[in-house]
Amino acid sequence: MTTRRQFVTTLVPAAAMLIGAANSLQAQPARLEESDPLAGSLGYKHDATKVDAKKFATYAAGRNCANCNLFQAKAGDAWGACAAVGGKQVNAKGWCVAWVKKA
Repeated sequence: MTTRRQFVTTLVPAAAMLIGAANSLQAQPARLEESDPLAGSLGYKHDATKVDAKKFATYAAGRNCANCNLFQAKAGDAWGACAAVGGKQVNAKGWCVAWVKKA
């Protein structure tokens, strides 16, 4: 039979671990998928070289999320938050119609 003290000393660290795990899962925003309706409306592609230039006249070779003003990540990061899609993660090599040249 366990005592109340043993129960509490077991429960508190376990609860702390669960809370920590839940916080770390929420720390990373979701990645924007090409199948997402928002991505479709913006013409978002994970790989800018696969953008249909005839359909999207604003696309030009060399334009990608990494050199967009809305892309919020450190230089060299493969994924980063994008202000155009509510902070969801987008691929640095991606592109959408909201692309704005970095200042």
